Amino acid sequence: MHWRRLCCVLLALTLLAVEGKSQALATIKTSSFQAERPGADVTVSGRVTDALTNEALAGCSVVLKGTQRGTTTDANGDYRIAVPEGNAVLVFGFIGFVSQEIAVGNQSTINVSLKASASELSQVVVIGYGSAAKKDMTGSVKSIKSADFNKGIINSPEQLLQGKVAGVNVTSASGEPGGAQNITIRGPGGVRTGSTPLFVLDGIALDNSSTGGTSNPLNFLNPQDIESIDVLKDASATAIYGSRGANGVVLITTKKGKSGFSTFNVSSSLGISNLTRALPVYSADEYRRQVPAVGGVLEDFKASTDWQKEITQTAYTQNHNVSFGGGAEKLTYYGSFGIQDQDGILKNSEFKRYTGRINVSQKFMEDRLNVDVNLNATSTYSRRPPVESLLGGAISANPTLPAYDANGEPFKYQSGVNPLIPLKLEKDVTTINRVIGNISPSFKITKDLVYKLNLGVDNSSSVRDLQSLPNAVPLQDGRLETIYKTNRNVLIENYFTYTLSTTKHNLTALLGHSYQKIFVQERSSSINKFPISPIEPIYNPGLGQDLTLANNRPGGYALENELQSFFSRVNYQYNDKYLMTATVRADGSSKFGSNNKYGIFPSFSVGWRLSEEAFLKSGPFSDLKLRAGWGQTGNQEIPSKITQALFTSQVSATTSYPLAPTGPYPAGTSYSRLANPDIQWEVSSQTDIGLDFALFKGALSGSVDYFRKVSNNILLEVIPADPVQPAGTFWTNVPDMTITNQGVELDLNYRYANLNGFRFDIGGNVTFIDNEVKNSPYTVIPSGSASGSGLTSATINGYVNGQPIGTFFLKEFTGFDDKGISTFRDVDGDGIVTDKDRVAVGSALPTKQFNFNSNVAYKGFDLAVNFNGVSGNKLYDNTANSNFYKLRLSKGLNTTPEAIQYANESINNSAPVSSRYLKNGSYLRLNNLSLGYNLSPKLLGINRWVSGIRLSATGQNLFVITKYDGYDPEVNTDRTVNGISSYGIDYLSYPKAKTFVLGLNLTF
Repeated sequence: MHWRRLCCVLLALTLLAVEGKSQALATIKTSSFQAERPGADVTVSGRVTDALTNEALAGCSVVLKGTQRGTTTDANGDYRIAVPEGNAVLVFGFIGFVSQEIAVGNQSTINVSLKASASELSQVVVIGYGSAAKKDMTGSVKSIKSADFNKGIINSPEQLLQGKVAGVNVTSASGEPGGAQNITIRGPGGVRTGSTPLFVLDGIALDNSSTGGTSNPLNFLNPQDIESIDVLKDASATAIYGSRGANGVVLITTKKGKSGFSTFNVSSSLGISNLTRALPVYSADEYRRQVPAVGGVLEDFKASTDWQKEITQTAYTQNHNVSFGGGAEKLTYYGSFGIQDQDGILKNSEFKRYTGRINVSQKFMEDRLNVDVNLNATSTYSRRPPVESLLGGAISANPTLPAYDANGEPFKYQSGVNPLIPLKLEKDVTTINRVIGNISPSFKITKDLVYKLNLGVDNSSSVRDLQSLPNAVPLQDGRLETIYKTNRNVLIENYFTYTLSTTKHNLTALLGHSYQKIFVQERSSSINKFPISPIEPIYNPGLGQDLTLANNRPGGYALENELQSFFSRVNYQYNDKYLMTATVRADGSSKFGSNNKYGIFPSFSVGWRLSEEAFLKSGPFSDLKLRAGWGQTGNQEIPSKITQALFTSQVSATTSYPLAPTGPYPAGTSYSRLANPDIQWEVSSQTDIGLDFALFKGALSGSVDYFRKVSNNILLEVIPADPVQPAGTFWTNVPDMTITNQGVELDLNYRYANLNGFRFDIGGNVTFIDNEVKNSPYTVIPSGSASGSGLTSATINGYVNGQPIGTFFLKEFTGFDDKGISTFRDVDGDGIVTDKDRVAVGSALPTKQFNFNSNVAYKGFDLAVNFNGVSGNKLYDNTANSNFYKLRLSKGLNTTPEAIQYANESINNSAPVSSRYLKNGSYLRLNNLSLGYNLSPKLLGINRWVSGIRLSATGQNLFVITKYDGYDPEVNTDRTVNGISSYGIDYLSYPKAKTFVLGLNLTF
């Protein structure tokens, strides 16, 4: 239903774009037709190669100058095009190479060798409100093009970057289809302000708020539509985004059409996924031996059931995409439609995405006015099982019990619950519809001065239904809870760009204003006591019999935040050697009180291109640039309304009031928080010193960066010393508290190509990073807590003075006493072990991040490989803590051999939260392996219709080298405490899958 509506909308938009294109091209087509009339067409063919390596250039455009007639070269660099006799001229163009124009004359074969453009230094990098050549950059910026993206099943843009950028750590919170990704750039910063970077899509700054359900708010974007991703890492680059740049900025640019020729592309892929590895719980035979061995009473039901196998499945994923693009001198266009249908490896989990995009650019008034329009519409559907109860039941269930009865239905037990029954009774589905687009007219006032207006809108609406079916065995009433959510993001930006260029001086100045309003609303309702019926509650809520407010009180909230900004940037280059960039932004946010509504965030950076100096001109360096920068950025990702007074209303059915002054009032309104207009911005000050280099004509290139980022004025919810405060806590800044991230990034790449068509490149990056919390007013600020029977809410990790964020603050396990009960180190020596004896025993943050990638190509074949890993971090295995100890095995619950690793442990030991379950989180993963072959359409005799055929096979998450014995070491179960993000806790997380993908891509 959503797909049909989406198609109708996008078809209408496409027809409008095509109608505009037809009008714009009418004159061009007429003149082209007249130009082609004098003589009959003749066919010209040939091959396009790299002038340096003689390697064939596949996908090179070949266009008849002044017309829409064109083609592209195939995998072998061959082309064929019909041109009119006479004065025909062919234009050969390829990204990264200098275009050539060749008069056809009486030639029937034209072979062309294109020369590479100056170097990778000429690569254009998007920097926010503009772009710049890589050689002119003074900040730490990394650009990744679509050709270098990770391949396979990609749910959101962050996965495209995994292992590609130094200092950027991308982890999957779980293996759930459409699940959230965690991304940090140079380490996490604040306490309540999060660590997620700002994402900017085609000039629209996205809000990081959830759009509904538990899925990733960025999974609305079709990865096939992305042209490039630019990562701004240091303050000199991110300060242009002011209060939203403290955690870094990720700029996403989608594909655009190209003038001169048209393309039509169809791609399809099929993925097959399976559980990478199961937890090593006992088999039925092992269980029969181990339960009596620990003193338990064995109940043997004579079956042999692998419960993890019963709740998992072989999952299939389909991806189908159609895209088209092209344009003339005045108009370019790009459009796409995409479908992704992904099953999860846990039964009853799936993710579906339907996307459509249209990007149009039109020039008017002799090219003085340019209008860009970008529009994306997406509908997603996700279904998830009750993951924690499903996994918890599967790893604990008696393996001698049968899974199904004689009728093929989940077996119903007299005691306990079959782990398969929740799959049948519980449903959690979310549908999200999202439309995001912008229109950006720019007008060239003079040849040096350009004005640009950017109007953007991002609207989403979601419905989440959580349903429990009524059932007799096990007995439960039916229940339906429905959550409606609306997100609205409106952006209005105006800015001027002035450029001045002389022989030795180049100046670019930017001045602008931005206004953004974000509205979020959520409403929820529930109904209880549904009768057993073939009609599910989700489809007929009216069957519910309990609507009392006591059990089903409606809930909801609404937030509206505004951000007004003024910004400016100046870039200056002298003699192409000496570079300078200065930026300032003033942000005013409605999230802050009247006394501190505005914050000012400056930055300054310089660069020196040593390779342009006479004393290095003849050396091996094709580029050598030293750069340094300093800047400040803010962070406004704080809870809304915390500067405002908060009231609590109490309602009762009775209207009588107590006569005694000490009696409770049944109804009324009272303060629960006083207003605090003095809350200030958290500010991050960052210094970066870097060296970029390239040797041997760019064959060997790399960079080295030292960075230091200090976040201060940390915002906390603290216990008031003022007795007038009406609540137990209040929000304030802690001026002396700081969080520091400092480290070194190394990036190195080597490229080689020979005249026989062999091409090879290898690269890698490593980041060494230290994080430290200082001057916190508390011994520990809890950020992660435990789950499980007897463990709930026990602190696992938090913010500890002198330690990194995510430090595990635990009792130190030392063994067992003579009764087999756990013992812990008495830190203060008072003879009693309490919470005061907890100590820092490691951190969830890795101290080293490393990535390795390589690409090999020969003729039509290519192979790409990507490894990534981390070390120096710990993980807390909350799954083992709550499930794998001897007491549970003695009660007939299944466990792993970890439960009996200590022979002297008593079956009466309860295994509390401690360092016993703290484990090494280091790993090295083969993240992506892709083999492709570009098949020549000419060999199949279809080159008149098809210009390119690509076959590919990709493996994802093929193996992991780690000492961690859980499902996967790349895990972060959300065990947030009071809104403070948790780190490195594994509690019944959705397992990751090993995936194989076969793909086909056709270009027409």
